[in-house]
Amino acid sequence: MPRSESIHNDETDQGLSDRGAASAALMRSSSARASDLDLRSRLPSRLLIDETSSLLGHTDANQTYSAASRTPRQWMSRRHSSTFATPKHHSRASSWGVKLASAVASSWRRAGTPGFGALDESKGSLYTDERVWYDQYTSTDWVHDSIADNYRVRDLRARKDVRGRLLAWLDGAQGWILAALVGCLTACVAYFVDVTETSIFDIKEGYCTSGFHISKTNCCLVEEDCPLWKTWGDALKITGVERDTVDFIFYVLFVVLFSVASCILTLTTKTVVVSPFSLPTMDENLGADTHTHHKPGEDEDADAHKVDRRSHEAHHEQPQHPPMVYYPAAGSGVAEVKVILSGFVVHGYLGFKTLVVKTIGMILSIASGMSLGKEGPFVHIATCIGNICCRIFSKYNHNDGKRREVLSASAAGGVAVAFGAPIAGVLFSLEEVRYAWPAALSLKFLNPYGTGKIVIFEVRYTTDWILFELLVFILLGVLGGGLGALFIKASKGWARTFRRIRFIKKYPILEVALVAIVTGFLSFWNIYTKKPVTELLFELASPCGPNGSSQLCPKNKDEVKEILGVLCIAFAIKGFLTTITFGIKVPAGIYVPSMVVGGFLGRIVGHLVQYLVFAFPNSPLFAACPVSGGQESCITPGVYALVAAGATMCGVTRLSVTLVVILFELTGSLDYVLPFSLSILVAKWTADALEPLSVYDMLTEMNSYPFLDNKVQPIFTTELGDITSRVRSQRIIDISSSPLVPAMELRRKLQFLHNAGELDGGLPIVRHGVLVGLIPAPELEFALDKLDNEDEILCLMATAVRFNPMDDEEVDHDPSDLTQYIDPAPVALDVHSPMNLVYQCFVKLGLRYICVLRDGQYAGLVHKKSFVKYIRELEEQDRHG
Repeated sequence: MPRSESIHNDETDQGLSDRGAASAALMRSSSARASDLDLRSRLPSRLLIDETSSLLGHTDANQTYSAASRTPRQWMSRRHSSTFATPKHHSRASSWGVKLASAVASSWRRAGTPGFGALDESKGSLYTDERVWYDQYTSTDWVHDSIADNYRVRDLRARKDVRGRLLAWLDGAQGWILAALVGCLTACVAYFVDVTETSIFDIKEGYCTSGFHISKTNCCLVEEDCPLWKTWGDALKITGVERDTVDFIFYVLFVVLFSVASCILTLTTKTVVVSPFSLPTMDENLGADTHTHHKPGEDEDADAHKVDRRSHEAHHEQPQHPPMVYYPAAGSGVAEVKVILSGFVVHGYLGFKTLVVKTIGMILSIASGMSLGKEGPFVHIATCIGNICCRIFSKYNHNDGKRREVLSASAAGGVAVAFGAPIAGVLFSLEEVRYAWPAALSLKFLNPYGTGKIVIFEVRYTTDWILFELLVFILLGVLGGGLGALFIKASKGWARTFRRIRFIKKYPILEVALVAIVTGFLSFWNIYTKKPVTELLFELASPCGPNGSSQLCPKNKDEVKEILGVLCIAFAIKGFLTTITFGIKVPAGIYVPSMVVGGFLGRIVGHLVQYLVFAFPNSPLFAACPVSGGQESCITPGVYALVAAGATMCGVTRLSVTLVVILFELTGSLDYVLPFSLSILVAKWTADALEPLSVYDMLTEMNSYPFLDNKVQPIFTTELGDITSRVRSQRIIDISSSPLVPAMELRRKLQFLHNAGELDGGLPIVRHGVLVGLIPAPELEFALDKLDNEDEILCLMATAVRFNPMDDEEVDHDPSDLTQYIDPAPVALDVHSPMNLVYQCFVKLGLRYICVLRDGQYAGLVHKKSFVKYIRELEEQDRHG
């Protein structure tokens, strides 16, 4: 029997037996509680928000969180959303529950029951429409946020006057205003990054005498021998030292300088989180230790005995495992953005500091020349901008469900400005993680590339593909998909060996410096590996002009051999550098670097086919080739490079439709949509066969994010009851004997949930085995933190009590009434419910937990984190079974 049933059974029976005394107490009682707030007046007051504000709540300056300690609530208001409708001028003071609790407490006081003097000073509970900020590593309550927004809209539309209609119109326009603002700001940041990075990238090789900030391209324009451009060897002219040696030293020096500076900036975003729910890491580190110190729901009976019996000591008890450390500005952030959009709460990951540091750090990391890209970080940066802009309108700032609509649109805008492909941005939001047009339109006006185009580069192919080339395109799909899967395995192997070395793990800046040195040594001697990844991809995909002036435009089969040698060396160097660079502590993306590696592969295959055309021009296979018309009249190696680039990126990220549209928007032609689609389809099949998870899916799984993919559903052979743990007294609130439960007992139950990692869990309320409600853990914690003395207070936990009051007078003193925090109708399924239904409830409804019933009786509760763990185990069995 739970303690709530046994602590004061005798006192309860004695108090309830004197019905006359209880009725008299009700007649004499009066209360100061007032809840006659109009629905429109329950709007939140202006909150102080600065650059330290977190994604879904306010945090302290050092961004250290502890869910096991009392959360400061003095500035947090629950008034910005509503769980249930509250009629106007409604007062809870005269409710039956309050009167019953007051009458029973009065009887106990007259009977001399010890420990209840604090009832006189107990504080009144909050209104139904008040709401607490989401804690770290919890899930968004989508149902609550949807209901809250419905009440807000209903109240807004109830006003029929002119002002009400104007407010309703403005409310509908806020989404468009916010999307346009986010798009414009994202384009401005992209313009700043592109222009700044281009200006300082060439400093590694020399400088322009016309201006130190002018890039080599703008300094020399189309001139090959440019007198305005000075290399460091020409400028210094050190006696006894060759010019190439000086250029090499300065090149390596600047590579290390830029990369280390970027890493130092990234490390300033270090965030330490103390939480019972521990994650291995929160960055793109495939070598992270996946051992968890505590698994939710594991050894709960043993843990229950470890919880201190004294309420306050248990409340201040700290987790035994070390805190988690992560760097929000590191990596691309795409995996984390996906998880945040799914409803997972990560404080500080989309803050202003992260935005500034990641933008500046990305400029330095790109300028260093390491094998990384800026397209992935643009998704994170755009999402940060969207999160910050949400503070303008309370409609989005105080409703996390609505906020994520803006974040989704922001992610689409990030892809739009990264590739200059607005259609692909919309598809990216739908496929991977909805309004990308404002960003692309703003980028068109800013013209960061100086070409009048919004795409990162644009290629035009004048010849159409020939039928036999479809076989080569299919082959490129197989090679590209296999290369992408191989990259994931190689990066994982490198991270789990080199990155787990003690000094490398302890000092991430050391790894960055070593990778930068290796990059400088290997890249300097090859003309292609020295170039920026975007410019390199453009050269690989470009067709040869009429004069064939490019070094990738052979005129005979002998020149093809020379080009193949250079390309093979560059392919090996770039593939190795991309593998060891992924996951270091600098802002870095993998999209374009993977496309560059695939571009080398495609260009090599294209020149091999071109060699065959030169060697066997009369072969029936090449009968469709024009007899004359130039060196690319039959084979265009640039097409092969772009096809293989998309196939390799598909193998790494598993994007499909988005990639086809990106390639289409880069070429601006429908002629090659079929080859693009075919190769990417084959690449996805090949990569799935070799490595079932994309690089971001693997990061999501390794970091133990509670993410359920709505595109892939496992095959279930079990029922809900098979994964439901038995009912434990620590996990329920039993009000069979009395609707009054000691606050210290509730605190112990809450601490049990925290120790199990279920910060966003809940405590079902049962009466004689029947589920009558559920109180969420964050709501219970907030309510208990409002109490003055938990040791001597009883809490009313029944939404409906069987007692008929004598009158409607208000009462003076009563135990803390927690009924307004109770969900009277939690989602519940029978133990025999199919797991497909459970999966759809979690994915489509965004539930945190599901109550389980057996023949109408409460049988347990399944939390989302436990369900995700079960899904991961199923997937692991399928892979190795």
